[in-house]
Amino acid sequence: MSEASSPAPRATAIVLAAGAGTRMKSSLSKVLQPLLGRPMAAFTVGAARDAGMDAVVVVHHQEDQVRAALAGPGLRFARQERLIGTGDAVASALPELPQDGVVVVLYGDCPLILADTLRGLLDAHGADRAATVVTARAPDPTGYGRLVRDANGAPLRVVEERECTPTERAIDEVNVGLYAFNLAWLRQELPRLRPHDHKGEIYLTDLIEAASTQGSLGVLLHQDIDEMMGVNDRWSLGRARRLLQDRTLMRLALAGVTFENPESTVVEAGVEIGADCTVEAGVVLRGSTRIEAGVTIGAHSLIIDSEIGPGTDIQPYSMLDGARVGAGASIGPYARLRPDADIHDGAKIGNFVEIKKSVVEAGAKVPHLSYVGDARVGAGANVGAGTITCNYDGFGKHRTDIGAGAFIGSNSALVAPVSIGAGAIIAAGSTITEDVPEQALGLARGRQTIREGWAARFRKLKQARKDRT
Repeated sequence: MSEASSPAPRATAIVLAAGAGTRMKSSLSKVLQPLLGRPMAAFTVGAARDAGMDAVVVVHHQEDQVRAALAGPGLRFARQERLIGTGDAVASALPELPQDGVVVVLYGDCPLILADTLRGLLDAHGADRAATVVTARAPDPTGYGRLVRDANGAPLRVVEERECTPTERAIDEVNVGLYAFNLAWLRQELPRLRPHDHKGEIYLTDLIEAASTQGSLGVLLHQDIDEMMGVNDRWSLGRARRLLQDRTLMRLALAGVTFENPESTVVEAGVEIGADCTVEAGVVLRGSTRIEAGVTIGAHSLIIDSEIGPGTDIQPYSMLDGARVGAGASIGPYARLRPDADIHDGAKIGNFVEIKKSVVEAGAKVPHLSYVGDARVGAGANVGAGTITCNYDGFGKHRTDIGAGAFIGSNSALVAPVSIGAGAIIAAGSTITEDVPEQALGLARGRQTIREGWAARFRKLKQARKDRT
């Protein structure tokens, strides 16, 4: 068969994800271990999809969870009935594959592989070659299968480490577990593989020797072994997370985002950040968070599944979860926006303020030490320090409505359901249980009284009682 490259043929990917991953020491399947907000295997599947391939995921351990976590367009699943090796795993996927074309085989525990690498493999493999194996040079090849070449450098076979001779063990060119196969050839050769005696498993790597014998084996030597890293335990999971995080932060930085301390920053894979944003030290951005241009995220803030409008300032130690913040707003420091908090343009949510399932309209202010839940705060209204909306009566939640331009004095309690009209004023220290009309004063507190000399007499009486005892 010709060694010359041909235009990339129609291809499908097989992602091997059937094993439990016992070295992970987890009740959760290895391929479902979270990485930057996604299951690990989702990165492998995503690389295949980005390279233009449909994918078949081979499952067994925690099959239902794996199917649910990875399901998406262009993705199918195949069950490996018995875990008897990678050759059997690939054979399990054959009924889901086209009759001809090219198949790329990769592992669900290799989350760092890039779509460009898969496209390069397809280009190198071409249309006529039986098999192409990807290799890399490993400073420490421990744990990898070795690619054995003849005296002229032609590839012969892959030998698993446990079966290596001392000479083969010294080889530093390793099999990284990424292959391309001609599908018709694969269907012909897979049934010929036999289990290895010591484990009773069918090795996919035996196909490399078969292709070599037929003069139809290609080798693609990859320059970055880190990209090919397999994740087998919690330590390698942490290393993969760091490498993926660096890749994410670099992409965002090159698009115009400033990270003051990248080493302390967490940005999950689904987060979007606009140009001219500044992310200070210790910030954690998770889920489907979307941050528009010109936003500052203060140190040690946590933002989950939230939308932040352009030019907004999120000050340090703030937490937003399922919140929406408009343009030019100010949040924090030490603010907490809970799910369905909707903060409009130019609003201010200050220090130690908690907002839950409430709308704070344009220009309104809740500057400090307040709780606003199940409420509307109208445009331009001001909610003084220590104010709370008493929204829960022990049985159900009730709504508070604060009209535009209203002023709520400090240390007030608004007992829902209650409405404060536009422009109304609530006197400081009031407990409001009835609606207050527009432009009215709501006052609900006891009258202050002064008793001259009372404090001195009280202390004298207390001291006399203490002396008698």
